Amino acid sequence: MRNRRAALAAMATAASLALTLSACGQSGEGGSKEDKGSAKGGTIGIAMPTKSSERWIADGNNVVKDLKAKGYKTKLVYGEDDPDTQVSQIENLITQGVKGLIIAAIDNKSLNNVLQQAKDANIPVIAYDRLILGTPNVDYYASFDNEKVGELQAGYLVEKLGLKDGSKKGPFNIELFAGSNDDNNTKYFFGGAMKVLQPYMDKKQLVVKSGQTRLNQVTTLRWDGATAQKRMEDILTSTYTSGKVDAVLSPYDGISIGIIAALKSDGYGSASKPLPVISGQDAELASVKSIIAGQQTQTVYKDTRELAKVAGNMVDAVLNGKKPEVNDTKTYDNGSKVVPAYLLQPVSVDKSNYKQVLVDGGYYSESDLK
Repeated sequence: MRNRRAALAAMATAASLALTLSACGQSGEGGSKEDKGSAKGGTIGIAMPTKSSERWIADGNNVVKDLKAKGYKTKLVYGEDDPDTQVSQIENLITQGVKGLIIAAIDNKSLNNVLQQAKDANIPVIAYDRLILGTPNVDYYASFDNEKVGELQAGYLVEKLGLKDGSKKGPFNIELFAGSNDDNNTKYFFGGAMKVLQPYMDKKQLVVKSGQTRLNQVTTLRWDGATAQKRMEDILTSTYTSGKVDAVLSPYDGISIGIIAALKSDGYGSASKPLPVISGQDAELASVKSIIAGQQTQTVYKDTRELAKVAGNMVDAVLNGKKPEVNDTKTYDNGSKVVPAYLLQPVSVDKSNYKQVLVDGGYYSESDLK
């Protein structure tokens, strides 16, 4: 009996020591050599929004690839645009003992409780591309310069209409679309675009014939292309019995595809009724092909391979007691704290430079685009 009690005591001591070492490995503060040894080989949980967008599939794969190269294991989950599903998935990742979390939120205000669980378990959280709001339990934010995205989209429309160089005076009819109202990036994209467009709207060189100019009038829940298509169809039916659409501010390629479908159903796309100038974002394969075919006009390319590296570097640094590299410590206030961020630069892509940017840059091959 004494031997059995001694064995049980030894097991309890070993278990306690293992828990202590695990907690040290998960801590984002006061790192040491022991921290580094325990962090490597640990598992990082990655929560992405949906597989319905090729962009998020690429993001997930890129993050996994980067973390594995750094010596970590990974668990990648997709919430399929259901906030409750994503919360449950993150809870499961915490229960499974992941050492860090990289989260692209579906609903940026739905994660407060589950991120408190992460904090209680000493699990650092990196907000990926979409800022998580209303909680202090977000350590860092990896994204692109989101206001710049909107500026590139709107600037391209203005340039192609001939307003920027003064070769045309207008007025031109433009319709505005924005992203999902539960995505914090939406206000930055739209705000950046309106900084460019508003002066031309004030001078009546750009006219929103539908009258729908406020952000809450133009959002597209879950960035859904079918939702955008239905709204464009309604605008065409109610507003464009005469006149035509000259430009459409679209914040995302999937939305652009829906808008184009609505326009083509209304007779756009012919020599006598050409498609308007249409922006986009993410350089998704279908939209790049659409640009090559002369339908969608522009997209904003964001190299998610680089974003994956930034997020991976952040979680790796925190787990090993280091401070991640950031380049913005003022902009991204989530309502509870200013989240330190690293922002990458987006690039405008159209028919004139897609080969140089996307093919020569290794994002797509020539055969992908055929």
